[in-house]
Amino acid sequence: MQAARIHEHGDPSVLRVEDVPAPEPGPGEALVRVLAVSLNHLDLWVRRGMPGVEIPLPRILGCDGTGEVVALGEGATGVAVGQRVVIEPGFSSGESAHDRAGNDHLSDDYHIRGEHADGLDCERIAVPARLLTPLPDGLDPVQAAAAPLVFLTAWGMLFTRARLAPGETVLVQGGASGVGSAAIQLAKVHGARVIASAGTEAKRALCRELGADEVVDQRAERWDRSVKQWTDGRGVDVVVEHVGPATWDLSMRVLARNGRLVTCGATTGPKVSIVLPHLFMKNLSVLGSTMGPRSCLPAVVAGLADGTYRVAVDEVLPLSEVRRAHERLEAGDVAGKLVLVPGG
Repeated sequence: MQAARIHEHGDPSVLRVEDVPAPEPGPGEALVRVLAVSLNHLDLWVRRGMPGVEIPLPRILGCDGTGEVVALGEGATGVAVGQRVVIEPGFSSGESAHDRAGNDHLSDDYHIRGEHADGLDCERIAVPARLLTPLPDGLDPVQAAAAPLVFLTAWGMLFTRARLAPGETVLVQGGASGVGSAAIQLAKVHGARVIASAGTEAKRALCRELGADEVVDQRAERWDRSVKQWTDGRGVDVVVEHVGPATWDLSMRVLARNGRLVTCGATTGPKVSIVLPHLFMKNLSVLGSTMGPRSCLPAVVAGLADGTYRVAVDEVLPLSEVRRAHERLEAGDVAGKLVLVPGG
């Protein structure tokens, strides 16, 4: 089968689309023909290499997507051959205390496809059947492929960590990104007022289409003043932050008293500064968040199927153009998600 993988870390030129042995389903597993797989910033980080994180090579990239079950291993239940499914981006043993508490993403043995194990940038993958969610009839596999990681991440940020309440105001940084676009929609459905930021007019237009009440130009020198004006000087209750140093200082500045900044990423760098008197005198919270509980995925898929949520797909490309997809995402000119479609 064809797969996109890396044999070394580096720029997009290290990506190879090559023939690799097709997997066989083991006990409890389903063999899935991949229909579509989305691109995430995680793919860029794995490809480049992350300090202190050892990635066994070669590695097939790609952490979330959709597929069709083509075979079942011994004892596999819950899905049938021929059924279309959403493939969960993360996996754990299901046996830890965190798993039992519904927080599988916090388990010590939690892993993400395309990072800790081979991913979905390929034609076939064998996965535990219990980690497959049926794809509702009529839901486009390409749309659904772009949803799991970003919606799980945004859900974890807003509800598990920030404890967003109806009526609160949220600032979503990078609102046209995958996580940002999911956060806008989740917050609006939850009854929050949403302010989003984006760097181009096309991206700001997308934020409005997704439900943002106000949109600010994150490249403006003092966009925080607009946020303060829209909130009558109070500021926002929650900031969804995944950009890093480029937006961090003003993100902290616009927080209201008792505000919470929740972060899941660092696309512009890993280090930021915090002014401690500002933190404790305003009773602020800075929260880290990684992924989200798998228990929310069925609700997300159902919301996609009935139109409550949607995924903004910027471009669909064949797997053979994975290098171009990486180049586009790295350049920052993507509004929404890029999705790869394997052949065969």
